[in-house]
Amino acid sequence: MSQVVDHLAELTGFRDRDVMDVTLVMALRDLLEPESVAIYRSVGEPGDERWLTRAHLRAGDAVASADPLWAKPNALPKATDHPLRLEAMRSRSVTQVAQGGQWLYLFPIATDRDVIGVIEILSTRRLGTGAQRMVSSVLRIYHNFQGLLDYSERDTLTGLLNRKTFDESFLKVLSDIPTRADVTHEAEDRRHETAIQHYVLGVIDIDHFKTVNDRFGHLIGDEVLLLLSRLMRGSFRFHDMLYRFGGEEFVVLMRCDEEIHAGEAFERLRLNTERYAFPQVGRITVSIGFTEVRPGDGPADAFERADKAVYHAKGHGRNQVHNYAALVASGVIQESAQLSDVELF
Repeated sequence: MSQVVDHLAELTGFRDRDVMDVTLVMALRDLLEPESVAIYRSVGEPGDERWLTRAHLRAGDAVASADPLWAKPNALPKATDHPLRLEAMRSRSVTQVAQGGQWLYLFPIATDRDVIGVIEILSTRRLGTGAQRMVSSVLRIYHNFQGLLDYSERDTLTGLLNRKTFDESFLKVLSDIPTRADVTHEAEDRRHETAIQHYVLGVIDIDHFKTVNDRFGHLIGDEVLLLLSRLMRGSFRFHDMLYRFGGEEFVVLMRCDEEIHAGEAFERLRLNTERYAFPQVGRITVSIGFTEVRPGDGPADAFERADKAVYHAKGHGRNQVHNYAALVASGVIQESAQLSDVELF
């Protein structure tokens, strides 16, 4: 019992979800001594769901493996390739199957809203009722703690990430951006040539939102915010980070192969919003500005550039998407001096 308590204390000692998932599979491996333990999450668009490996640990592994957060969906296994996982999620109950002298156990992982994935345990021994009950109890604690994290990290109205989580996410992104020296070295060594990834920050602002609140009331205004957050989820990929900064202002932090792909994603959101019939309100539009995150940026630096592009969109007709770099290159706006983080946050 003391071993279980020790693992639970370690599991709930972290606020980082990646670390929590690794800690969970390590705890289950130590407690059950199976051949392997893994967490798989269902991601992607309806009809094209994929399996994202959050953490996978075999009996002899010193470190858990996982798919990168920014993995391309088409590089991940299709959900239909593993029907037992889907069945465990659908039934919301433990699934166990004998496979060639081994036992496969699938435990659904649920949030307050939905079942999002499974814990998969492969063992040479059949897990007794007590062991299965222990795993289910550990998962309930894991679920409850994830709920506490959601409460502190997510906007209560829209369910998007909130502003106070942005800095940490931004710094993680910044650590993944190659320096100029790295890029130069890569260009010189074509044997290891790979596509350079771009990180983009976009700011989304609802046009004339004050008028919506004044004409229809704040309850209808809140409904507009909620519906826009749903349009955002449908317009971006599962791993793009979506934030509500407050009021009618939203932020997207994303990774893409080319900066033009970011522009296409933001344009998709603009069109989806323009075409959507908001109940009682009717037509709503958004103005969007975005910028590539640069080495050495602080959160305020990138935000200020994207916000300047939004300001340009609002001053020139609204319902537009503008790339800060393109505006500077065309001479429409001047390059901004860097801000300190204190000025914005």
